Amino acid sequence: MANETKFEAPAFTAKGASRTAVTLPETLFDGTVHMPAMHQAVKAFLANQRQGTAATKTRGFVVGGNQKPWKQKGTGRARQGSTRAPHWVGGGTVFGPTPRSYAQYVPRQVRALARKSALNARARENAIAVVDAFTFDAPKTSVLRALVEKLGGVDKKVLILTNGVNQNLFLSGRNLPRVHVMPYSDVSTYHILWSDLVVIEEGALTGEPPKADVTADKTADKTTDKKATKKAAPKAEPKARKTSAKAEKKASVKATKKASPAAKKAAKKKGK
Repeated sequence: MANETKFEAPAFTAKGASRTAVTLPETLFDGTVHMPAMHQAVKAFLANQRQGTAATKTRGFVVGGNQKPWKQKGTGRARQGSTRAPHWVGGGTVFGPTPRSYAQYVPRQVRALARKSALNARARENAIAVVDAFTFDAPKTSVLRALVEKLGGVDKKVLILTNGVNQNLFLSGRNLPRVHVMPYSDVSTYHILWSDLVVIEEGALTGEPPKADVTADKTADKTTDKKATKKAAPKAEPKARKTSAKAEKKASVKATKKASPAAKKAAKKKGK
């Protein structure tokens, strides 16, 4: 079902000050809420989180029980072939779980429809807020907690969607149990339906290119500098050695050239 009304979301600055409301893009927020698609996407997401490592041993894998506990006839007891049969204490398990994969595949278009439906469901509940940009120079949990309180996320499960990877913001919200930070492009239907309030960075809605992660750039520069110094240091020594050897050879050649006329004169005098 679709609703032609336009959705508006309250907008805030990076420090939590309210400003004029923002009209959500109609291409994504058109009022479509498809319940079967959301159910399929959430069920597949939860199933894909299962490791599938549960295992039990059947009677063939239990140690022991290689011979009959007593002879077949003459004891008055029921015949038994092994003490590891399922009805024996310590015996094998019948139809127990074995390692398997619980993975479920959902088509791409169904996943997109479910994600769109979840966002529209939160928009109908007025549970979407827009923030200009998250400017965190360093990880600070107290700053993010204060921002969430200003956005009305007290005692709520808050999902913060950033425009690209924001390492400082992620580290700031990692210690808050009711706050989950992730890039807008990685959000799933389950995360949207899990939250009570969805906070989206404005650049993610408008389609602006994500800003480069400053911390990642700094670490990359440090690693490249270290690699460059390690590569340059061993190469500089052989070059210096080669140049010094060449200079010595030139000096020795010049010395021999200069000394040769004097040696010739001395040889001539001796010959006379």
